[in-house]
Amino acid sequence: MYDVITIGSATVDVFVNTHKDKVVKAKHHKTEEFLTCYPLGSKMLIKDLNFTTGGGGTNTAASFSKLGLKTAYCGNIGDDMNGEMVVQDLKKHGIDFIGTKSDDKTNYSVILDSVKHDRTILAYKEASSKLDLSRLNKNKLKAKCFYFSSMIGKSFQTSLKLMEYALGNKIKVAFNPSTYEVEKGKSKLKPCLKKTDVLIFNKEEASILAGMDYDTDINTLLSEIRKLGPKILVITQGSKGAFCSDGINIYSIKSRDIEVVETTGAGDAFASGFVTGIIKDKDIEFCMKLGLVQAESVIQHHGAKNRLLSWSQALKDMKNCPDVKISKI
Repeated sequence: MYDVITIGSATVDVFVNTHKDKVVKAKHHKTEEFLTCYPLGSKMLIKDLNFTTGGGGTNTAASFSKLGLKTAYCGNIGDDMNGEMVVQDLKKHGIDFIGTKSDDKTNYSVILDSVKHDRTILAYKEASSKLDLSRLNKNKLKAKCFYFSSMIGKSFQTSLKLMEYALGNKIKVAFNPSTYEVEKGKSKLKPCLKKTDVLIFNKEEASILAGMDYDTDINTLLSEIRKLGPKILVITQGSKGAFCSDGINIYSIKSRDIEVVETTGAGDAFASGFVTGIIKDKDIEFCMKLGLVQAESVIQHHGAKNRLLSWSQALKDMKNCPDVKISKI
């Protein structure tokens, strides 16, 4: 039996740094956004080019494994060179691949220049959206917890069936939906959320799901989304930290003042740290701190897997964590 099986995407990521991009502000009615721009018709030299594997399914699997959990990854990848790169990287991190392969292309992402610690991602999704339950070896689907990250297309329907399987086999369900999924609305996601033990996503995604403005008070968001079914709800807010509700208390933890190099994988790192604590039967204060130190380690380096903390390293770093504030609902 595994401690955790992650179900989600696997990608090959290429980090492209040109140092030639420009940032401009664009206003649209009442909103504004910052855009990364390159001169049209130009040819620019790439200063740095780095290839890694990514995707919510493999990023979290690597973190779970690093934290000492027996881990497997379940997803669909292409039967191609990039798919083989994913499999080899899973092996390097001590993770079993129990998913499937198809003739589709393995997912691929281009991460453009990190500007002010943020980035623009061009994401190509094909193989990961075609996970077919009928092709999985059901004998390998034995775990204490299933962790679901972003799944679209056929894979979303497969995720629903796997959640039902988990419910029937007393397997905990953790869910980290993406913007693609929350944009489906409450009615589409409610069947998932009613089966979810731990729901983790960022404030932007929480606001979209709740149908509220981004500036909505965090306590209001926590209250509204818990009505949809999840037992434990966590909302992350980048440099402002993270917030959690278990229906009795509201917990909050602040991020520390650290040097941020690149934010790719921060959400996966926090979520996997938090859920590791749940799997190990730790209290929510412990889970919040474990998620924080794992995320902060990742964002101080390039790539989502390069500086993941081990269990002993995390425990040591947690001694310097801010206190978790607790208030009654």
